[in-house]
Amino acid sequence: MPERGEAEEVAPGTAAGSARSRFSWHRLALVLGPGLVAMLADTDAGSVITVAQSGAQWGYRLLLPNLLLIPFMYVAQESAMRLALGTGSGIAELVAQRYGRRVAALLLAALAASCFGGLLSQLSGLAGVAEAFAVPVAPVIAGTVGGLILIVVTGSYRRVERISLFLGLFELAFLVMAWRAAPNFAQIAGGALRPPLADRGYLYLLAANLGTSIIPWALLYQASASVDKGLGAGEMRAARVETLVAIVLCQTITSALLIAAAATLGSGGALRTVGQIERAFTATLGPALGRFVFVLGLSGSALVATIVICLTLAWSVGEVLGVQHSLEHEPIRAPWFYGALTLTLALGGAIVAAGIDLVGLSIAAGVLNALLLPPLLFVLHRLTQTALPPALRPRGLYRGCSTAAFAIVAAVALYAGLAGLL
Repeated sequence: MPERGEAEEVAPGTAAGSARSRFSWHRLALVLGPGLVAMLADTDAGSVITVAQSGAQWGYRLLLPNLLLIPFMYVAQESAMRLALGTGSGIAELVAQRYGRRVAALLLAALAASCFGGLLSQLSGLAGVAEAFAVPVAPVIAGTVGGLILIVVTGSYRRVERISLFLGLFELAFLVMAWRAAPNFAQIAGGALRPPLADRGYLYLLAANLGTSIIPWALLYQASASVDKGLGAGEMRAARVETLVAIVLCQTITSALLIAAAATLGSGGALRTVGQIERAFTATLGPALGRFVFVLGLSGSALVATIVICLTLAWSVGEVLGVQHSLEHEPIRAPWFYGALTLTLALGGAIVAAGIDLVGLSIAAGVLNALLLPPLLFVLHRLTQTALPPALRPRGLYRGCSTAAFAIVAAVALYAGLAGLL
C-alpha cells in the first residue's frame, strides 16, 4: 500500500521522519478517512437529540460552549491520531503493552459501556424515524442490524470507510435547516453570552453536549482506523489537517442544529420523542421537504455512528486479547473481532426493538461519556509522553496547551456531569 511505503521510508520516531512529514494535497487524499468518519459519527443521532433538547430548553445558551469545544476536541483527537501513526498500535493495545491486561480490561469495560450507550442511542434514533412514519420499529431495526453486519463482514477497510463517508455526508442536510430557520442574530448573540451556570438542568445538558462532542469511542476509532488503514508517521501533518477540518465541520453541523432547534423549538419545554423533534424542524422547510431532510440527516448520522461504534469496540477487544482484529481479515481468521461486532449490534437491536425512552437515553449516554472522559484523557496524555518515540512526543508550548486542555475538559466533565446528576 502507498501509505505503508511512506511509513517505511520515513521511520516513525526519527528526527528525519518528523522533518520529512510534509503536508501535500496528495498526502491528504491518501490520509482522508479516519478523522472525517470519526467526526461525522460524532454528529450522531445522540448529538442531534441532545442538541435539539438543548435548543428547546435553553435557546442559544449552549451554542458558545459547543464552539469553544473545537480546540479541545482537536487536542484529544490529535493525541489519539498521533499515537496511532507514531506507534502503529491502537489505544487499547498500547494500554495493554504499557500497563498490563488488567488495566486494559478496565479500559475495555468503560469503552464497552460508552459504546453500548452510544449504540442504543443510534438505533433509538432510527426507531424514532420509523415511529414518525408509523412503520413498525422491530422490522426496521432488524433490517438495519442485518444490513450493517453484512456490509462489515463482506467488506474491506476501504469499502467500509467509503460507505461510512457516503452515509455521513447526509448530515449536511442539517445546514439547510439552520439556514431556513432564519434566526435572529441579535437573539443568538444575546442568548449565547448568558449561560446559567448555576442551574442543574443546564449543567446536565452541558455535560451531555460535552459527552457527545469529545466521545471515548470516537477517539479510539480514529486511532484503530488509522492503524487498519496502514497510516504512518509520514502522514502526520496531513492527518492533522484532516482532523482539524473534520472537527470544524462537525461543530458547524452541531451549531447549525442548535440554532435551528432554538429558532423553532425554543421555549417549548422538554422533548419526549424523536417525532416531536422532526415535526418541529419541518416548520422551517414545510411538511414534506422538512421531513425528508430531517430523516435523511438523522438516518445518515445514526448509521455511520453505528458502524464506528461497533468497529471501535471490536478493534479494542482484539487489541486487548491480542488476536486478529482487522477488516482485511476474513471472519474465519478473526472470529473474536467479527463476533464482538455482531453480538454488540444484535444485542443493541433487541433492546431498542423492545421499546425505551429514546430522548432520555440519548442524553444519559452523553452524560456517561462525559464522566468517562477524565480517566481516558489521563491515559491518552500519559501515552503521548511515554509510548511515542522522543521525536514525535508533544513538546514546548503545544505540550503545555494540551496538558491544560485535558485538565480543563476533565474538570468541566466531572463538575457538569456530577452537578447535573446530583
